[in-house]
Amino acid sequence: MNVQTIEISPTTKALFVGPPLEEGPLPTLFYFALSAEDSLQKDPYNQPVQFLDGSPFRIFSITLPGHENNLPPEEALSHWKEGVIPAFIGELKAAVDFLSPHFKDKKLAVAGLSRGAFIACHLAAVCPQITHILGFAPLTKPSVAEAFQGRGDAFLDLENLIPKLYDRTIRFYIGNCDIRVGTEHAFSLIHNLAKAARESNIISPPIELIIGPSTGHRGHGTSPEVFRSGVDYLKESFLKT
Repeated sequence: MNVQTIEISPTTKALFVGPPLEEGPLPTLFYFALSAEDSLQKDPYNQPVQFLDGSPFRIFSITLPGHENNLPPEEALSHWKEGVIPAFIGELKAAVDFLSPHFKDKKLAVAGLSRGAFIACHLAAVCPQITHILGFAPLTKPSVAEAFQGRGDAFLDLENLIPKLYDRTIRFYIGNCDIRVGTEHAFSLIHNLAKAARESNIISPPIELIIGPSTGHRGHGTSPEVFRSGVDYLKESFLKT
């Protein structure tokens, strides 16, 4: 896959794969996992990108905080506790606004793996034009993560975004015993999103959690089959019309 770069601002750049911008607006996905380069190019983190190869999608990514300059990914959350997330979400929103002429109307989605899913949800909360959210092994409650213990950062937990997200199309995948991010936290979020949607008269809200056998370290892995299922779901939702 040919990775292209576009400068959003002097401090922000986005990488993307897919048809050149000159081909006009297309269905678009923002995908977050690690650095932008690794999110788009490094297996297995880029498997959603691999499975979309050949589809009429553009897939953008921007490097997550704590993943710049080959910093160790396992130390990223320790960097996040320094309060960098709100400003980063502002940078992402500016990128979405900047790139919006290249999005096909009502065909804008976000997706992420683990902490990338957390960022995807925060971005969707400030960008109402994002219609679909896809999360793999999503981090939903950083306030209980080891790196955040005792810091009182519960305002970042995704439960706080429910009023801004309940009207979107959402699908999460998680292992049945994910000890690292907590299967129970993902279930609670999806359940409360669905409740909020019903209370707003959205009948049968398209808000889903798919729980499967855990894999990987501390049950926090995602199999190729799960990545493919999520991609097929997104393609069906965006390409059927």
